Amino acid sequence: MENLSYSLLSNLLYLILVGGLWLAALAVVTPGTGALEALALGAFVLAGLGTMLMPFNPWALAVLLVGAALFGLSLWRRGDGLWLGLSALVLSLGSVFLFRLPGGGPAVHPLLAGLVSLLTVGYFWLMIRKVMLAQGARPALDPEAVVGQVGEVRTALDPVGSVYVAGELWTARASREIRPGARVRVIGRDGLILEVEPLKHEA
Repeated sequence: MENLSYSLLSNLLYLILVGGLWLAALAVVTPGTGALEALALGAFVLAGLGTMLMPFNPWALAVLLVGAALFGLSLWRRGDGLWLGLSALVLSLGSVFLFRLPGGGPAVHPLLAGLVSLLTVGYFWLMIRKVMLAQGARPALDPEAVVGQVGEVRTALDPVGSVYVAGELWTARASREIRPGARVRVIGRDGLILEVEPLKHEA
């Protein structure tokens, strides 16, 4: 009965940890308001507290760090799916074996571990890699050509977020907070960051 309680708790903590890894990866490759970072940190804190409630494998923490390092390498080598795939596999391995039963052995159910690991690899390969490739590609439109055009805020500008202008998603900055869905006009650019202001009737 005690092992069952430990197993249920470890499965829950495992899902929280993996959710934190997913959120952290997405936060690194996409601009935002800090919400993703806050959610990821909260998940890591909960998973960390879990290590105080039940036995864990210290070596699995080292494996997670290796996975994080591989993810950092994949950011440096944008578009190279090898390092991203390896990071997903290593992070999955570390998270599966982080928690263990008091008598020894992994506490995460094998079926749950296998399913979530496959989803993690797919998430990193399909979503995170797609975002990284999109950010590494040169814009199809000359940045100067978007000055004066009107677009829509996709993630809140506070002051930096993203806007959809001329058929593309851009990183943008505003002098004050602008909520998602608002229409803005591009008034300038700083490198590939657009300077925008809300339309007068939406100010």
